[in-house]
Amino acid sequence: MGLLEAGGTPPPAEAMPAAVASLQNDPETDWMFEGDAGGVGKGLTTPGRMMVPRGKMLGGTSGINYMAYVRGHPGDFDAWAEGGATGWSYADVLPYFRKSEGLTPCDDIVIAPEAHNLEGPLGVSVRQPALKGAVQFVEAASAAGLPKGDYNGRDRGGPKGVSSLFQTSTRDGKRSSTYHAFLAPIMGKRANLTVVTHAMVERLELSGEGASLRATGVTYRSADGTATTVSASREVIVSAGAYGSPQLLMLSGIGPEDALQAVGIETKLDLPDVGKHLKDHLHTGLYFPADGIGETMANIAVSLGPDALRAPAGPLPADPAEDANLPPELAAVKAEAERQLMEWATTGKGIPSSSLYDAVAFFSTGLGDAHTHDAQIGFLTCGYTPDIWRHVFRVPEDYFTDPATELDPTKGVVVMLPNPVQPHSEGTVSLASADPNAAPRIELNYLGDPHDAKVFVAIMRKGLDIAKHWPGDGLGPLMVPPALADKHGYDADAGPSDALLEDMARHYALTVYHPVSTCRIGDVVDPTLKVKGVAGLRVADASVMPNIVSGNTNAASMMIGEKAAELVARAHDVSLTHFVG
Repeated sequence: MGLLEAGGTPPPAEAMPAAVASLQNDPETDWMFEGDAGGVGKGLTTPGRMMVPRGKMLGGTSGINYMAYVRGHPGDFDAWAEGGATGWSYADVLPYFRKSEGLTPCDDIVIAPEAHNLEGPLGVSVRQPALKGAVQFVEAASAAGLPKGDYNGRDRGGPKGVSSLFQTSTRDGKRSSTYHAFLAPIMGKRANLTVVTHAMVERLELSGEGASLRATGVTYRSADGTATTVSASREVIVSAGAYGSPQLLMLSGIGPEDALQAVGIETKLDLPDVGKHLKDHLHTGLYFPADGIGETMANIAVSLGPDALRAPAGPLPADPAEDANLPPELAAVKAEAERQLMEWATTGKGIPSSSLYDAVAFFSTGLGDAHTHDAQIGFLTCGYTPDIWRHVFRVPEDYFTDPATELDPTKGVVVMLPNPVQPHSEGTVSLASADPNAAPRIELNYLGDPHDAKVFVAIMRKGLDIAKHWPGDGLGPLMVPPALADKHGYDADAGPSDALLEDMARHYALTVYHPVSTCRIGDVVDPTLKVKGVAGLRVADASVMPNIVSGNTNAASMMIGEKAAELVARAHDVSLTHFVG
């Protein structure tokens, strides 16, 4: 078995959850795609263009994501099965979720034991110790009618919804990506596995035509430019994600004939839905001053170790050789940074042990999609820096009235992230050219369906309601971008209008990095994930989801991988340590 990966092995920073933002915009770890934002993005640094981070390393996007371990609502999977995805109901997929999971229980969350596994290879845990802001978010959400519970349980809180600290794909405070959980333990130890990194797959090799079309291998190009064709005696399995998988199929002549002809690619199989039905989650920040509640960026920087404090951004000299001459106060700062970094490295505890995306609530707005919860509110326990806002999130400083004050690194801030998790809008992925090195054309079409904007506003209102139920002295006032405040005549005492909330979403909403459904079951692949009309070819990643799950998508993507492995093993009489189907 051969595994081809366009990137390399993850860098050391990948293992530290709190360093997640540093992995974006790095061509070594991020494909750095971007897309047409459709009905949002009006206020971003490049208006109408959304950043589209995708992991480029062993472990893929599980190496750059924010590590929220969310399976989705049971009703999501039952709807898949009812729509024709035989074998993908909640009862069918739960064993595959459980197979992977190695949950570390703790007193900070409620769990439904029958839905979980403590022994699997994928680390799942809750940050230790829990941060004050995240704990208070759960208290406030519960007071606002969203009771504490296990959002990965069998009913995800039922009709009332649920709130909780995040279960995250971490173990002992370190990232548990698919690389760390599944691949690293066996690399170099199995004679039947060859891993090739820095291998950019350019096309699938196909033989025959019409009803006899078959995938026989792939051609990839190595870092030195050498092209190599690898033959597959049994199957080719494409797992390049909701952008990369349809791109590769189309580069190989499998896709909408008119689109292939437009870029000069010979059509081997006219499969019109390749690249269609793209769905993604979208959230907008509700930003609150919260001194004494949120984590300060100054404290976070210290926790990441001395290198995070070096010039030009920090107080320590750029060259560590100059540390010998530090004044006493800076020497003490460096010593504390070294202590906290060592504490995390040896115990897995402390600020670096999560992405700071630490709590969540799920519920139904009542506006449709009765099979599931259509609403999610994530919670960030910090406010980030001007550099992260501009260069990672593409939000300019004019979002703030006074950035120096509102992003003061010594002051606490929290951010709620309302997120409509059952969007009706669909986008597309297509080819910009026949060049395999060219990024795909991504048209996200956010809020293209008016239903999504109505749901968005309702979820933002629920976030404001949670803020009103905050314990203790509560949060500071909602920060409203000054230009939009002026446009809508915003009165803080009266609160924002629906029109203002929608305008905030249309200007500043951001991707939650959850693209799915571009090779979905029923249209492009069958329920066994075989590409329709091509023998010896499967797709196994988020692109096959018939519809997006109601929550973060990484856990469901890993479930798809587990189920795909068993489908392939059974088809070819291959032994697995554990069959669950």
